[in-house]
Amino acid sequence: MTVAETAPPERSVERPLERPVVGVGVVVWKDGKVLLIRRGKSPMRGRWSLPGGRQELGETVREAAVREVREETGLEIRLGELLDVVDTMRRDDSGAVTLQYTLVDFDADWTAGEPVAASDAERAEWADPDDLAPYNLWSETLRIIALSREWRA
Repeated sequence: MTVAETAPPERSVERPLERPVVGVGVVVWKDGKVLLIRRGKSPMRGRWSLPGGRQELGETVREAAVREVREETGLEIRLGELLDVVDTMRRDDSGAVTLQYTLVDFDADWTAGEPVAASDAERAEWADPDDLAPYNLWSETLRIIALSREWRA
C-alpha cells in the first residue's frame, strides 16, 4: 500500500470530509497501449488520468472498476490483478484531515469496443506507455502504469 501525502495536482477541497472516499483506477491494455481519459468534470477537469471513479453503495471494488471503464469509455474489459491501494490525505495547518481517499488500482485487458468519451470523461484514447510525457500525468498514475507493465513482463 502506498500513501501519498497530497492530492493530485489541481485538486480542490471545499469542505472537510466526514469519512474516506473509496475509488478505483484501471490500467487497461490493448496491443501494448494503455487507455487514458481526459477528465471532463471536477476534480482535475482537463487533466489526463486512468479511467476510474468512486465506488457506489452496494457494489464491490471490482464491479466499480468495470462499471467506471464502461461509463467513461464504452469499453468492455477483463479485469485482472489488484495492482496497489493508494491512500491520499491532505491536512490543514492544524493537522485536521481535510481530504482522504483510497484508490484501488487494477490491471485489465480490453475485450471489446472503441474508446468513446462519456460520463465524466471528455476524451479517451490509447497511449504509448513509452511516451506519456505529453499527458502530464500525476506521479502516482505513472507509478501505477509502470507497476502494471512490470507485472505483465
